[in-house]
Amino acid sequence: MRLGIIGLPNAGKTTIFNALTGSTHPTEPFSSGQLEVHTAVVNVPDERVDRLSEIYKPKKTTYAMITYTDIGGLDKGIGEGGLSGPMRNELQQVDGFLHVVRAFEDASVPHPYETVDPVRDLQTIDGEFLLLDLIAVENRLARLDEERKKGKVENKTQNAAETELLQRLHTQLEAEQPLRDVDLTPDEHKMLRGYGLLTLKPVLVIFNTGDDNADLPAGLDYVHQRTLSVALRGRLEAEIAQLDDPGDVAMFLEEYAIEEPSRARVVRLSYELLDTHSFLTYGEDEVRAWSLRKGANAVEAAGTIHTDLARGFIRAEVVPYQAFIDAGGSMAEVKARGKARLEGKDYIVQDGDMLVIRFAI
Repeated sequence: MRLGIIGLPNAGKTTIFNALTGSTHPTEPFSSGQLEVHTAVVNVPDERVDRLSEIYKPKKTTYAMITYTDIGGLDKGIGEGGLSGPMRNELQQVDGFLHVVRAFEDASVPHPYETVDPVRDLQTIDGEFLLLDLIAVENRLARLDEERKKGKVENKTQNAAETELLQRLHTQLEAEQPLRDVDLTPDEHKMLRGYGLLTLKPVLVIFNTGDDNADLPAGLDYVHQRTLSVALRGRLEAEIAQLDDPGDVAMFLEEYAIEEPSRARVVRLSYELLDTHSFLTYGEDEVRAWSLRKGANAVEAAGTIHTDLARGFIRAEVVPYQAFIDAGGSMAEVKARGKARLEGKDYIVQDGDMLVIRFAI
């Protein structure tokens, strides 16, 4: 799972990145205007992994992980001027965006457009991405049309299906609406996989507020599919992320009435945004959480662990985590209660399932 942190200059992208990852990258009151990328991998907090580790005392404990990439260099006009190859590559390879929008006043950090207006700034980057996608769709439609006119179409059915899909997307983009609002079938998503369309990606909008305010901006009307919003006090959250003592963290959170650190909150929202949950593997060697798309079956879960497990899949031994805890952390008791099951390849894995994959190569 990889999420790109984007936003206008001086929105506080690096501050939010530091808050989420515990990094200490410097934040400057100006922007170089150049592509700058910082990347960090963070563990996904999971009390279930902690509890299983207490029970099994494994040699290794591994949490599910999220990669956050702080992508600097976006600004008004990129849609018309086009993206550099490296910038386009960074934006296209992430699974979704954390769009940081400035919602704080600070005279020492000048706003590139002079005034703080979160709604305007949100619409600015959205508009640039809409234009970039519109250009990409129009270019592809032109190529498909040229292939038909020159008689170079190898698969007419595929050409017609792709053309029809792109025309639908074109209508959506001309209406200045993101492509994530279009209902697409799995086959259509697969058809678009190589296009790198930016407004097709899910977005978590993070409003970076001041120290004394944790509310979403007034007048915000931003309702789209696969889109979530949250307000974070970025500077405070970055300071909390630097604290090593849990007691200091708890005191800081209480003083500023913060229910939980931003890392835990954004991780949870990231999972929701990407329609993802976790299953668990366990034993004396390792206790581990694995990220998996909701709706994925047992074979896909096996492939997440190792391709050989998917290739030679026979059955999955499934124990719901809560059933294991209710049985006192005893697998023998779980089986005595009839809570352990053998499932086939079409079984849809549930959040917190404890799996053992039976396979043969």
